[in-house]
Amino acid sequence: MKAPAAPPHDCPLCPRLAGFRADNRKKHPDWFNAPVPSFGPLTARLLIAGLAPGMQGANRTGRPFTGDWAGDLLYATLLKHGLAKGIYDERADDTLELVDCRIANAVRCVPPQNKPEPSEIKTCRPFLKSELETLPNVKVILALGKIAHDSVCDTLGARKALHPFKHGVAYETVGKFKLVSSYHCSRYNTNTGRLTPKMFEDAVAKAKMLAET
Repeated sequence: MKAPAAPPHDCPLCPRLAGFRADNRKKHPDWFNAPVPSFGPLTARLLIAGLAPGMQGANRTGRPFTGDWAGDLLYATLLKHGLAKGIYDERADDTLELVDCRIANAVRCVPPQNKPEPSEIKTCRPFLKSELETLPNVKVILALGKIAHDSVCDTLGARKALHPFKHGVAYETVGKFKLVSSYHCSRYNTNTGRLTPKMFEDAVAKAKMLAET
C-alpha cells in the first residue's frame, strides 16, 4: 500500500520553522527535532488531524502527541474507546499501537510558541492533502482545534463559512468525508475548563461511531 507523501528530515520549505528546528538541535541534540511523521495504520477509517508538534512532546520524541499533556489525554481516550492498544509510556518506542485510526498534523514541524503562521500552514498543507488522497479507507476526520479544522476545510476545498469550527459538531459531507471537530486536547484548554475529559471522550466516540457506520 502506498504511503502518503511526507517532508524530508531537513525540510527547508518554511524558513522560520527550519531555523527554529536548527536552534533546537543545537540545544537538544538528543531530541528528534525534525518534521514529525504521521502515526497509525494506512488502513485506518478515522484520521485525527492535529495542529503541530509540541516542543516537549512530538518534537522531542518523534511521534505525534507523545510526551506531553495533550498526548496523555488523547491516548488515554483512544485506549478507552478501542482505537489504540498496548501501553502508552510517553515514548515512541513504547508498545502503543493505533487501531483503525491515524494521526497527521496540519503542520509537521514545531513552531515557536506553538503558533504556526498562516503561510506555514499553507505550505505544509500538501502533506495533509496526500494523507487524505492516499489513505484508501478514511471516512471520518477528527480535527483537534480550530487551526486543524480550518486546514482540513481548506485542504478539501470546503467553505469555512458553511463549516464553522464548533466543538462536537459533525458535518456529514466535507468533500467525501465526515468531519468532527473538538477543542484541542491541550493543557490550556483543560485547565481553563474549555474542554473536559468527558467532552473530549464524547467527540472521539462520535467520530469512531461515524467511521464504523
